[in-house]
Amino acid sequence: MRTITLEELKELIESKRYGAIKRALSEEYPVDIAEMLEELPFEWVVPIFRLLPKELGADTFIEMGSDLQERLIGGFSDKELRLLLNEMYVDDTVDLIEEMPANVVKRILATAHPEMRKDINEILAYPKDSAGSVMTTEYIALRSFMTVVEAFEKIRRVGTNSETMYTCYVTNKKKKLIGVITVKDLLLADPEKTVGDLMETNIICAHTDENKEEVSNRIREYGLLALPVVDKDGLLVGIVTVDDAFDIISQESEEDFSKMAATAPTDLPYTKTSIFALFKARFPWLLLLTLSATFTGAIISSFEEKLAACAVLIGFIPMLMNSGGNSGSQASVAVIRGLSLGDLELKDAFKVLFKEIAVGAMCGLLLGLCNALKMLLLDRLILGNVEVNLWVILVVSLTLALTVMMAKAVGCLLPFGAKLIRLDPAVMAAPVISTLVDALSLLIYFGFAVNFLNL
Repeated sequence: MRTITLEELKELIESKRYGAIKRALSEEYPVDIAEMLEELPFEWVVPIFRLLPKELGADTFIEMGSDLQERLIGGFSDKELRLLLNEMYVDDTVDLIEEMPANVVKRILATAHPEMRKDINEILAYPKDSAGSVMTTEYIALRSFMTVVEAFEKIRRVGTNSETMYTCYVTNKKKKLIGVITVKDLLLADPEKTVGDLMETNIICAHTDENKEEVSNRIREYGLLALPVVDKDGLLVGIVTVDDAFDIISQESEEDFSKMAATAPTDLPYTKTSIFALFKARFPWLLLLTLSATFTGAIISSFEEKLAACAVLIGFIPMLMNSGGNSGSQASVAVIRGLSLGDLELKDAFKVLFKEIAVGAMCGLLLGLCNALKMLLLDRLILGNVEVNLWVILVVSLTLALTVMMAKAVGCLLPFGAKLIRLDPAVMAAPVISTLVDALSLLIYFGFAVNFLNL
């Protein structure tokens, strides 16, 4: 809860009551301070930011948008920038570097402490979507021979520079991860006990080359505050914390939503995305879907003469295509979510297919029955459309039932297919599935029409 409003802050700035500003902002959360600074004229931002205590200033800087961060860095002296970087965790500095233009990155690396610069370069060397690229190297490592008293002495000594103090990691002299221990375990233990006596050796960890989304899901699944990251030799090289995991899951969800809406994902918020950037993100998908729609057009054209003999069938095409597309989207969204959260694996494909076909059969039969009653009562009896005879009702209702069942099967299988060939399952979402299902539903429809109506 804020203790000062933006208007009150502006009044204090205009009256130059800097002591009151410092006291007021010291009681605020970093995210709230960052939000207020974003609303101030930039000429006020630098002097107000300089009033913040070092740690609060670093936390506030992390919460700012990249545009304001870049302008602030431009207004800092090398000494001020070095002090800021010293208060930031390595993973946050890496995130900052990835958002900045090359000239700013060069200055950050030149200003950073040599040890931090080494850690930054190591993290930047990992693949973009790997656990290594999102980990931090600031953690507490203990040795198994330490007593509880000695362990607490080290925690006090290095804890302020560690991203988390609650979970500590036990390594041997070669830095190989051999155990995990929490501060709670140490607090409740006999002071003379050793870390080796208390540590948990059944370690849940990640490897540097693992996908960051899988690592984040593991943190969520096991309810961890942090997950150790080891290299191919089992050496501890960093940790991924729960706040980073939350950011990754949120980012992946946004990317999935973009792909499911036939839009290329973007890292910028909508208000900061240019018109041309939105055009580039949307046009390729729209072009692809427009071209793919030619298949449905070709199918309709090939049956044009037969449709002319029973024109009433044309009026039901939109309903059948929409029902198929919606049914396929329902199945695909459920499967994509399951694959993203790790609830589903490739081996579950046939089990999911069976379930979706069963659901599709139930939905399709009931929808077909409801549609038959609607066509009989509304189209034929109430509206008096004599062309809607029992054979037409049968063709449309059977097509609807089979289309729904087919769409469920296609909708659940395509994301698994994408996963099999190492594509993001989200690319097989609503637009792609709708296009494919539309074509298949038309083939089913016209097949029934030709056979039952003798067209």
